[in-house]
Amino acid sequence: MNSYSRLSVFLCLLQTSFKLFPGAAPYLLHTRYFTLHLQIYPLIMLQSMLLLCPTADPAFIPQVPTVHQSFCVFQPISPEEALEEENILKSIAWPKTSSMTSLKKSSNPKCSKFTILPKMGGGQWYIGDQLEVSIIMKDYNCHPKTSGGDFLVASLKNQNLQAGVSGQVIDHLNGSYTAVFLLVWEGQADVILVHSSEAVTVLKRLNRENPDRVSFKSVFRLGSVAESTVCNICLQPTVQPVCNFTDVRTGEPWFCLKPKNLSCDTRIQHSKGDYLLPLKTQEDKPFMAKINLKVPVQSSGSSSVTVYQKSKDQPTDNNSNSIFRPSGFYYKGVWESLGSKQIYKFDAASIIQCLRRKMVHLYGDSTVRQWFDYLTKIGGNYTFLKPEFNPQTQKTTGPRLSLDLKNRILLHYNANKLDSIMGGSNTVVALSVWAHFGNFPLEIYIRRLLSIRRAVLRLLTRAPDTLVVIRGGNPRALSLSISIFNSNWYSLQCNKALKAMFQGMNVHLVDAWEMTLAHSLPHNIHPPPPIIKNMVNVLCLKMHNSK
Repeated sequence: MNSYSRLSVFLCLLQTSFKLFPGAAPYLLHTRYFTLHLQIYPLIMLQSMLLLCPTADPAFIPQVPTVHQSFCVFQPISPEEALEEENILKSIAWPKTSSMTSLKKSSNPKCSKFTILPKMGGGQWYIGDQLEVSIIMKDYNCHPKTSGGDFLVASLKNQNLQAGVSGQVIDHLNGSYTAVFLLVWEGQADVILVHSSEAVTVLKRLNRENPDRVSFKSVFRLGSVAESTVCNICLQPTVQPVCNFTDVRTGEPWFCLKPKNLSCDTRIQHSKGDYLLPLKTQEDKPFMAKINLKVPVQSSGSSSVTVYQKSKDQPTDNNSNSIFRPSGFYYKGVWESLGSKQIYKFDAASIIQCLRRKMVHLYGDSTVRQWFDYLTKIGGNYTFLKPEFNPQTQKTTGPRLSLDLKNRILLHYNANKLDSIMGGSNTVVALSVWAHFGNFPLEIYIRRLLSIRRAVLRLLTRAPDTLVVIRGGNPRALSLSISIFNSNWYSLQCNKALKAMFQGMNVHLVDAWEMTLAHSLPHNIHPPPPIIKNMVNVLCLKMHNSK
């Protein structure tokens, strides 16, 4: 049994003890792997519990080296899944964009303007109304653009109320756009040009022609002989032999060039490699900070709107005809999910109470690791447990375990062990998979989501009362290099695919995109503590409602 299988068995045993022996007297059990807080139970029951715990096969089996003749290798999927993938790609397809012929003909936020449109039918604005903002994009000659494809984001904020809500931008494909907001209080509209249509053309080309612009490497070692080779899902076609490290459980592809003097099974280490900027002539022009990269569009008049509370005798609009309904909004610094009748601000003590007797598994990238860090710092009596059988465990990559002995809370951060979870009413699974897929064709991300969805369905089949929460992607600060490797435009495409993939399932979405866009703090791939606090607040509310 490998180290990860041992960890899976331990987690399974701990969870089973939570279920079968809720009142058992605690004691400390020291093993060669952990010193842990467990519950007393007979040895024969321990043996029975071991039968309940799945033991995974090795994560991958190095295959016989082969010649790599294709560029990106997509995970095989069924005909039904292929049709679903096609439909998702069609539903989120970006409008046709123009190429950069000259900077003067590209979108210029300083010449472009937005205007708050008067209320349809006239009169005052009331809470619950729909506000529309007209946006006219122009080039550097201040001539109106005649095509669409610009990446614009919009929000409505009120600093005094610590309030904010995101809007939806509709592309009319002729250089004009409409931003739509649900009015929940008065505020000031903000419209930002994240990328011009010319920049989007470059981003599309890069994912099509240069998906290996972020490289990875592995170290192979046998005795005193060590070699390092390039690895990726997308390897340039080569006659050099390739080691196939495709995950045998999930089918996720991964390849490394075979070292010249060592076999594939001598691989000992994986790390990030180089960043390449494969830009053609003038392709850097649409990515100039403070000029055309994530720059505000100015209003042609007032950017503020005054909103009134409806009187009791006024009819209530149920927003059935609204073009856009956000997932929620901020008010007094607290995120309120739209349509939720419960508004509750969890403090440290109530969060600990919310987590009491829970096993919380956090799977995915570093943006969900922020939840782990937040939960272990707000209070409680957490002990960080570092497996002795994996001395290479790092803060940034995991796996990481924290145990609150007093409140019987287990927090577990990892990246690929969903099938090892038993599940149940005391189990919470939070997933976040988006931050490292921006430079690949979208099909690779969709097929990764299909694999995750199969695992989630298996989990909910064996334990329907398990709470599954999915954290979406969020906007971040941008520069030329960050745009090329992990642009907000890429993140938005992943976010749309994520929502489509899990639509209609018994999972709960934490809309990190809107929660970040609606907040007044600067964007960061790792959102600042006030936003993380609100995400954890949403998580606890979903846990409270699932009881």
